[in-house]
Amino acid sequence: MPHSLFNEPPIRYTTIKEWPEDERPREKLVKHGASSLSDAELLAILINIGTKNTSAVEVAKRLLREYSSLKRIASLFVADLKQTKHKGIGTAKAVTIVAACEIARRIAAKENDTNAPIRSPEDIQQRYGPELRDLKQEQFMVVCLSSANKIIRDRIITKGLLNSSLTHPREVFREAILENAASVILLHNHPSGNLEPSREDIAVTKQIVEAGKIIGISVHDHIIIAGDGYTSMMERGLM
Repeated sequence: MPHSLFNEPPIRYTTIKEWPEDERPREKLVKHGASSLSDAELLAILINIGTKNTSAVEVAKRLLREYSSLKRIASLFVADLKQTKHKGIGTAKAVTIVAACEIARRIAAKENDTNAPIRSPEDIQQRYGPELRDLKQEQFMVVCLSSANKIIRDRIITKGLLNSSLTHPREVFREAILENAASVILLHNHPSGNLEPSREDIAVTKQIVEAGKIIGISVHDHIIIAGDGYTSMMERGLM
């Protein structure tokens, strides 16, 4: 059963060092394994030290109350965590939390990073969804494929709102040409969670598809990642 705020030890207004050894997060992890710890206790290990009157676990609980889940915390930037309302979170602690969340994202992505050929939009979603779904800023990527539809390389082209002035076809196809790719898949995320392609998404896609025809590198699809879902513009007939 997943851990939540409701099955955690009661709040204690003492330092963790004063707690019984079996209730201290680090000691619990060593003795019983990481799965025995609540979300707040795991986060407290990253926070390490609380404030003068508040333990690291209570600082972690405050963050979880503010953002509801570890998933939402994973989407935060260092500046978000360093807000004055988050007492006990300075630069070093914020950096540690952000780095740990990024490691988790990369592990999740690599679990689906096999040498199997890409056969469907679902394959791309499984490979890149964990990496893109929690980001707070749009990222536009090109995925280069071999003639056997295996991923050769991927590259982030732009960060920020997708538009034709920033996403020029030469940037998209430069990596594909260098890697001698047979085709590419375009990919970007919608932090809003909206799976619908915007007018700009459609316009950029059509521009890149036409450029690919001239160069001789086909664009198989443009996939939008939003939350746990995705939209294939090829399946929607928008290319």
